[in-house]
Amino acid sequence: MTTRYFSENLLAGRTAFVTGGGTGITGGIARELASYGARVALVSRRMENLEAAARLIQDAGGEAFAVAADVRDAAQIENAFNLTREKFGDINIVVNGAAGNFLCPASELSPNGFGTVIDIDLKGTFNVCRAAFDDLKKSGGCILNISATLQYLGTPLQIHASAAKAGVDALTKNLAVEWGRFQIRTNAIAPGPIGDTEGVKRLVPEHVKDKLIKRIPVGRMGVIDDIAQTAVFLCSDAAAYINGAIIVVDGGQWLAASSLVGE
Repeated sequence: MTTRYFSENLLAGRTAFVTGGGTGITGGIARELASYGARVALVSRRMENLEAAARLIQDAGGEAFAVAADVRDAAQIENAFNLTREKFGDINIVVNGAAGNFLCPASELSPNGFGTVIDIDLKGTFNVCRAAFDDLKKSGGCILNISATLQYLGTPLQIHASAAKAGVDALTKNLAVEWGRFQIRTNAIAPGPIGDTEGVKRLVPEHVKDKLIKRIPVGRMGVIDDIAQTAVFLCSDAAAYINGAIIVVDGGQWLAASSLVGE
């Protein structure tokens, strides 16, 4: 059972719109937001994943709603917002977690492969933020973008994802400045290697894992709950004066990696 760090009704009365909310890190974030009282709309392309995730939340006593939409399509996202408003009312929290990734050398990466990741991670994040503006302006809500640490140093085989997440970081900071006057807070979490995700299972070969863990100062990979607890804090009033922050949650891994550059 997950340890309860916050008061039970911390997010009661709020509606969260979570992209990529069917699985992985954002699936965990959605469950945790719901456990603290938020009504949650789960959004991604695959309805089967969403419906299963919504049932998990409902079985635990939370409120969840599944709606299929591709973040690359602004019209689909607008429709998803309309359906969410009909179901739960105005949106107060937006979590952008839809993402695509694969390993590929830059010399072999096709323009289409590069563009697809940019479209999902970066353009998709913009599409959702733009569609959310009127709701968030009305409620003084918050945006939480899921970034990464890939772009802080050169990461082999990840030029497409690194470029996309660097864009997400820039988008986070710019919206924090532009929309802060509307009492809209925009922040990001940059997870390090999270061991219980499909991404790590696919992208980190088994023979690399032990070496990676040895380079993480706290001595372990993260788990989804590490990110979910940080998300609950950033989406709550406890973080009311945090705007434009990119919170790295990686056990110190990228800092340790930076000290090895040139060795």
